[in-house]
Formats: sequence, C-alpha cells, structure tokens
Amino acid sequence: MTTDKKTGIALPDLGEIEKAIPKDWSEIDNPFEEDSKTMFGRLDSQPDSVFYTDPRFVEHVDTNAVQILTDYVTNEAVHDGDSCLDLCSSWTSHLTPSSKKLTRFAGLGMNSNELEANGALTDFIVQDLNSKPKLPYEDNSFDTILCQLSIDYLVAPLQLLKETSRVLKPGGKVHILFSNRLFLSKAVGLWTGADDVDHAYYVGCYLHFSGGDYTDIAARDLSTRNGKKMIIGDPVYVVSATKKV
Repeated sequence: MTTDKKTGIALPDLGEIEKAIPKDWSEIDNPFEEDSKTMFGRLDSQPDSVFYTDPRFVEHVDTNAVQILTDYVTNEAVHDGDSCLDLCSSWTSHLTPSSKKLTRFAGLGMNSNELEANGALTDFIVQDLNSKPKLPYEDNSFDTILCQLSIDYLVAPLQLLKETSRVLKPGGKVHILFSNRLFLSKAVGLWTGADDVDHAYYVGCYLHFSGGDYTDIAARDLSTRNGKKMIIGDPVYVVSATKKV
C-alpha cells in the first residue's frame, strides 16, 4: 500500500487487489460469523428510504472513474443478447447508448425519479434491499448482474448475493464495482474500517460464503495509474464471479 500525500488515503500497489482473493478457499474461515451487528452497523440507522427520498443526479466518482466504469460495463460485463440486472441502480448504468443489443436491462434502485431518467433500462422496480434483500425476479432470469458503487451500503450482502445467484442463469456472471468514495454515514462498519485490499477480500468473501454457488471469484484493479506507480484520481475495482453450471 502507498499513502497518497494529498489525501492521506492508503492506495493499493499494482497487483495487490488481484492478490486479495484467495486461490484456495478450503482453509479460509467465514469472517462474518461473529459480531455481524458491528460489522454491518451504520452511523445513520434511519431507513434508506429517508436518505434516498430526493434524487441525486450526480456521479459519485470523478470523470475518469466514470469512464472506467462505462468502458468496463459496455465492453466487458454485458454482451449482445444478454438479459441484465442493474442492482442499486440510479439515473445512469454506465452503458454506452445503443452499444449493445440487450434483450432486457432491468434496474432495481431506491429513487423512482432517478430510475425513470435512466434511458438504458427496459424496466425498473423501486425496492430497499436493506429492508428486503429478496429479489423480485424469477429463478434463472439474467445472464449478467451489475452492482456499481453500492456494495458498501448493503447490510445483508450475503443474503442478497445468494439471491443474485438464484436469479442468475447457470454460467451467468455478477460484477461488483466499487471505489473508495462513499457516504460515510451509510456505509457499513466493516467497510469504513478497512482499506481497498480488505474491501476486495470482503467482497470475495461475500460471494464465497453466501451459499450462492459461485465459482471463478476474481478481483481486478481497473484504476488509472501513473505508469506502474500510484493510482491517479478515484480508484475503481471489480470483483466478479460466475454461477456454477
């Protein structure tokens, strides 16, 4: 890890995010079995429906990070003919318009005004996943599931990722993208007390210990760097996994 002198934030060195995911899970203990109340507690314990009452038509990471998200979603995560679910969706899904011919692009988010403004979505549902982590979709509905810049706010991530496995088709993929920018009062304690390498590890553990039949769990650092040195601007990482066939 290298500390950014301007912000004081510890940033991972090249390759550290990828190494965060164990190659062999057989000797890894479930880190969420004890003190889960503290791990997933938040400074602001009000219902999320209160926090998200007003729409926020802004990006929550810088312009370069937005482009990284857009490039990844458009060029790597989704494919022609896919049925896709955008979890914790908002006014943008970072999909280049008309770039892919998807059979469905469903959004599930917290604010109806934001979701209505998202031109990529074919349909949407407003639901608070922290009060109801059960997805309102049938089994084996989607080829791809996205969760962008929101995993740090989920208080029941294992239950939700078991649900994403249920609604994924066999061989389908989930892509969880995150940065180190957040609403501090709404992020879970596990997240606020950790660095980005820990974050990648925890997301990998969410997937592995969810009971959701995931395989090929892997992390990637998508951030822009100054050569092979420090990250420039807001970092972007992804942890992905495939539902077993």
